[in-house]
Parts: sequence; structure tokens; C-alpha cells
Amino acid sequence: MHPQYICEIRLDRPVDRTSYLAALPVVKHLSGGGIVLDQPVTILVGENGTGKSTLLEAIAVASGFNAEGGTKNFDFSTNATHSELHRHLTLSRRAYARDGFFLRAESLYNVATNIDELDAAPSFGRPLIDSYGGVSLHRQSHGESFLAVVQNRFGGNGLYILDEPEAALSPMRILTLIAAIHRLVRQNSQFIIATHSPMLMAIPDAQILELSEAGIRRVDYRDTAHFQTMKYFLNNPEGVLNELLRT
Repeated sequence: MHPQYICEIRLDRPVDRTSYLAALPVVKHLSGGGIVLDQPVTILVGENGTGKSTLLEAIAVASGFNAEGGTKNFDFSTNATHSELHRHLTLSRRAYARDGFFLRAESLYNVATNIDELDAAPSFGRPLIDSYGGVSLHRQSHGESFLAVVQNRFGGNGLYILDEPEAALSPMRILTLIAAIHRLVRQNSQFIIATHSPMLMAIPDAQILELSEAGIRRVDYRDTAHFQTMKYFLNNPEGVLNELLRT
């Protein structure tokens, strides 16, 4: 059986009604029951504002990761803007991961800066950047640095939490990421991913949870609004744009 480092997420303490968190659809529906994770890859999808990234961040922080990203050993803080949702969550586990990383496309710059700062300080150990491919992440493009983390730092037997990775990657690099995820899953890893990318939603056997005002439901990737919208557009881009831009 594949290890499930997180198998259920529950909201065990109510959120203050005056908090902005209480208005998020994901928080409203978590109040009525937990989310069961039963696959090595879980993908959170939904429109902007449904609470995908907020929930993902809360799962990461509740798991012991730095809110801005990195491993559990990172403790820097550039701007403490993360929510208090993690204080209300209970994560059920069947096993404990030996490795892990919280990778956020929006704050990878901060992680890269912290790595360079730690390596610039006096140390008797090997440079930290060696675990990331040996080249400063700041000396690479956003997409290259993102993949450098995945391909070099992710070692298997781990819990990997990715927030909108497609923001850093071209379509071809998304395919590279999918291949890396598949390899790591075969090495007893679990992924929880928030994304808008229909390509990532197509990861084989992924559990796709769609967050909306109506609730949290499990869907096939072909039934997501993201896939349907992209298919509609690609089948007839000129027609869609003519209709959209008609004055």
C-alpha cells in the first residue's frame, strides 16, 4: 500500500465569524465535514477566491513547513501574511514522510534568497545549494529554478505541497514536472497541488477536488470548468474571441 502521509483534513476548531476566512467557500464546507485524501496525488481546483491556496498554505504550515516555502528547516519570514487557518486544522496521517517541501511559485524568490544567505554565512558543511543542483536559483529563470528544486531537492519518500506550479512553467516544462511527479510517486511520495492547469489535472489516477460555492466534490478532470473552458477555446479560438470582443 502506498504511504498516505496525510489521509484526512478536518476543521476541528470553528473560525471566528468576523474573520475573512469564514467567508471562503472551502472553510464553509470544511465546517460540515473533512476531506479524505486517498490517492498519492491530490489536486485542488476551483475559481479564484474559493480558498485553494489558503487551504494549501494551511496544510503546509500545519505539517511543519515554513509559510513562504521550503523544507521544515526553513524559518525565514519576508512578510508574515499567511492566515491562521492552520490553527483550526487537524491532519490525520498513516505514516510520516522522511522528506518534504512546500513549493510556492509566488515566493520561490524568497526561498532562493534565503539559500544564498545561508550559504554566505560561515559554515563547516557542504553548501546548501548543492542540494538544489549546485547553481544559485537566482542565476536561473523562474521556471528553471522551479524545476531545479523538484529535480534535485525532492528525494522521494516525501510529502510535497505545490501551489500553482504552472505559474512558473511553460507547457513543455509542465510535462517535465508531470514526469517528475510520476517518478516521485513511485518512490513513495505524496503530492498535494493547487492548480489552474488542465495539464496537471491529467496526472494519472490523481484525486481532483473541485472547490466552489456549492461545496467540495471529487471530479474527473474532463468535467472541470478549467478543462471545458480550455477545450472550448482551443477548438475555435477565433470564434470565441470574436464573440468575446464583439462591440
